[in-house]
Amino acid sequence: MANYPQLDNCSGVWNLREVYDAVMGGYWRNVGSKGIIAGGTGDNSTPISTIQQINMGSTGNASDFGDLTESKKLATFFSSFNRGLAAGGENPSTSNVICYIEYATQGNAADFGDLISAQRMIGSCANSTRGLTAGGDSPADLNIINYVTISSTGNQTDFGDLTVARDSLSGLSSPTRGVFAGGEPATNVMDFVTIATTGNATDFGNLTANSDVRAGCGAASSTIGIWGQGSAHNMDKIVIASEGNAVDYGDLSVSRANVSGMSNSHRAIFGGGNDSTASNVIDFVLINVGGTASDFGDLTTAVNRQMGGSQAHGGLNDGYQGTRPIPFNEAGGDRGMMAGGADPNYNANITFVDISSTGNAQDFGDASGIFGNSAGAANKTRFVMHFGDTSPGPLVTTVEYVEFQTTGNAADFGDLTQARRLAGSVCNNTRAIFGGGKTPSLVNTIDYITIGSLGNGADFGDLQNAKQGPSQMINSNTRGLFAGGRDPSGSPYTDETGYVTISTVGNATDFGNLSVARQYANAASSSTRGVAMGGETPGSAPGGVNTMDYFTIATTGNATDFGDLTVARRAGFGMSNSTRGLLAGGSTPSESNVIDFITIASTGDSTDFGDMITARSFGSPGSNGHGGLVGG
Repeated sequence: MANYPQLDNCSGVWNLREVYDAVMGGYWRNVGSKGIIAGGTGDNSTPISTIQQINMGSTGNASDFGDLTESKKLATFFSSFNRGLAAGGENPSTSNVICYIEYATQGNAADFGDLISAQRMIGSCANSTRGLTAGGDSPADLNIINYVTISSTGNQTDFGDLTVARDSLSGLSSPTRGVFAGGEPATNVMDFVTIATTGNATDFGNLTANSDVRAGCGAASSTIGIWGQGSAHNMDKIVIASEGNAVDYGDLSVSRANVSGMSNSHRAIFGGGNDSTASNVIDFVLINVGGTASDFGDLTTAVNRQMGGSQAHGGLNDGYQGTRPIPFNEAGGDRGMMAGGADPNYNANITFVDISSTGNAQDFGDASGIFGNSAGAANKTRFVMHFGDTSPGPLVTTVEYVEFQTTGNAADFGDLTQARRLAGSVCNNTRAIFGGGKTPSLVNTIDYITIGSLGNGADFGDLQNAKQGPSQMINSNTRGLFAGGRDPSGSPYTDETGYVTISTVGNATDFGNLSVARQYANAASSSTRGVAMGGETPGSAPGGVNTMDYFTIATTGNATDFGDLTVARRAGFGMSNSTRGLLAGGSTPSESNVIDFITIASTGDSTDFGDMITARSFGSPGSNGHGGLVGG
């Protein structure tokens, strides 16, 4: 895998295909432009809720963004590329509140969750995934480090400890490392942590002089960190990847306490503070140059004891530099997803595997509720989950989604036209189609959604017959098959297989028959072949079968024997990339944690892949490299 240039430095060469792949795969990102100054006080001690924004790409005055959920001073602020979080502070009692803004949407902050305990004068740092807070005064000095996953909402989790308990410290970060410096009692200590892990901080080195937040703040590119030493007037520099003492790097334009820092890939910007009164000064320095800071503009409101941050600081440069991922349509996506289901009780957990390797599943995040009897679909970047019912609770129309690139909790997508459980699903890179199910009567309804656009489902057409439990997911780029199920006529189990053309609405048409009539089969598919795996027959209920058979998707006709699963089961999680299919979990009739894999182009029995985090069945499967996504 090649190493490609930093976009912000305009070095190296990208060809048009590489740019296209980066854009379409979601890996190309413009340099973030917004810096934030929030909360604090004016010339009196009364906290305010104001959020001010600046465009870091060009000098000029700040403008109004919105308001925090509460007025606060002595709080902290940290960011991903998309989201900024304000945490803790004082008003007048110490707060545990975390709130957030979306950089793309100007407006007021919303509730995120809670700190582990009410804290003020804490330091923070972040990368594109995690935000960390450290130290604080509640009321004794603290050595604790805690973290949140920025893309989701929720309360803090313990990370580890600082080397020295202190308050009034400041932080900065690279894509991988966070550094905390200074603090009260006045100290020159610098600690560092690896953001993606958990554990105690390690000594980094020393600032050029003792400092606390009343005299300092941090800003960073992906490699260089700068501490603005406020009332001491000077700036210190560190190389974030290499431990060692800071060196003098220049001076602020105006000496002032309580200054706040922000940065993009080339500018360190310092705003507000106290130079005997609350200050409206914003100044900046080029990170790679140093020297005396220059005037940037003015805040809308002079503030002291405020917090600051930005959407493109050093910890976020990883979004558009470094190693280019292999494009999906060159290598196929490789992530398989499993959401919700029964273990035997319903759960909210979303887990994932890397299909081309072997190994156990890993945690991804959670759905918004406890769901089961669900169906899943995906395009190259997004996994959507149609949930069937809750436990205890009614049938639901709920559709939620996550982005494959970013672990975290699911968000609302919209609703299907009809609440139902035990639907089947097919999809390509544009559309997800859900067919059949139970309401409690069996239905033939087919709905579709456009995966790239949030919104409600629309009518697609009808299956040949009302049924529950048809297969998920047999599809190419153009065609989707609903195989088997359970219908109210004749034998309760059917081998009937119908197909739809995914790009055009209409009723399903006869395709052929499975080798064995069954429901609750799951499937894997390449661009040419779909394999139905397991399921339940009258004689096997509720334990399931180990049968696998396959269709050539472009040619109507009956299924052909493929081989056998390692364990007979029904209602598992089927997923695939361009060459390999997986079946995870299912019911034997007790829930299974087994994951098997096959090579789709070669018939034969399945092979052990690894284990799920928990044994479960009847959930939502999906993957970002199945047959509906390759060959395009």
